[in-house]
Amino acid sequence: MLSPKRTKFRKQQRGRLKGLARRGTTINFGDYALQAIEPAWITSRQIEAARRAINRYLRRGGKIWIRIFPDKPITMRAAETRMGAGKGNPEYWVAVVKPGRIMFEIGGVNHDVAQEAMRLAAQKLPIKTKFLVREE
Repeated sequence: MLSPKRTKFRKQQRGRLKGLARRGTTINFGDYALQAIEPAWITSRQIEAARRAINRYLRRGGKIWIRIFPDKPITMRAAETRMGAGKGNPEYWVAVVKPGRIMFEIGGVNHDVAQEAMRLAAQKLPIKTKFLVREE
């Protein structure tokens, strides 16, 4: 699963999920893409599950680009712990995804194969998505 090799700080504040994606909104590498319509935190497990779904459907054809990376640590306190005593330890990593962000791209396959692969990947994600085709 994806996670940063090292970070400047171990823990991060939660932040807010308002507004649209300011970059990463155009298809740059492949011919087909999966675009987020809703804001969400996408965990590294969800990214990996979507990647596996795409790879399984494409078999050995085509190429995949993952355009999001989980670089935000999410902390959790131990179960049944009293209030206070500081912030919990990092448990998993998420990518902050805003509406308009391209999450996955595929190239080297035909339209029907790409659309079905992206549909399978979208089912692994907790948000609504849109299938895009590169404009020539």
